[in-house]
Amino acid sequence: MKSKCKILLIIASLALTLSLMSNTYSRYVANTTGNVDIAFANWQILVNDNDILAQNTSSIEITPTILENKNIKENTIAPSSEGYFDIEIDPSNVGVSFNYQINLAVLNENIPDLLITKYAILDETYTETDEIVYQDLNDNVIKEELAYQENTTFKPFTVRIYFEWFDEDNETMTDEMDSEVGHDAALNNTTLQIEATIKFEQSFTSQI
Repeated sequence: MKSKCKILLIIASLALTLSLMSNTYSRYVANTTGNVDIAFANWQILVNDNDILAQNTSSIEITPTILENKNIKENTIAPSSEGYFDIEIDPSNVGVSFNYQINLAVLNENIPDLLITKYAILDETYTETDEIVYQDLNDNVIKEELAYQENTTFKPFTVRIYFEWFDEDNETMTDEMDSEVGHDAALNNTTLQIEATIKFEQSFTSQI
């Protein structure tokens, strides 16, 4: 028996608005002279409490957290700003092994010093006082495979993604460029835009 399920999600922009597109298909083949009565494995994934299989498109508003900076107004960004946003994934109703991949990109071409720097995987027991283990990004890609184990349930987890407006000696932008970007943003209501593409896919299963 071959089984393959796919789900594609498009997540876009800071404020952060995430536009999600999903598509799923399955193929089950059975030939017999009697009746076949086999339960379908569960394949339901929640992203930020939204069932991504229940509808073809949906939008999720995510408010990023801007880390405190004594030199910058609260909840605004400028050179040296740092922050993060969370993607909450709940695969507790998934009954197969699966993998996911998140591709990240900054869309503001006029801010080359705006960088996605690192990420962390936080389990469901995490509290904000716990120590965080950070992981480096490889080409702005996060990927992991989760193996299904008999009589167990996948637990919800959070992918926390960090970004910063880099402001050190080897920065790309000059002070004049920083000022120009800030002035343009104020005049044109420009927003910081981060795009992520998330793909969930059932892992290869054995053939019968």
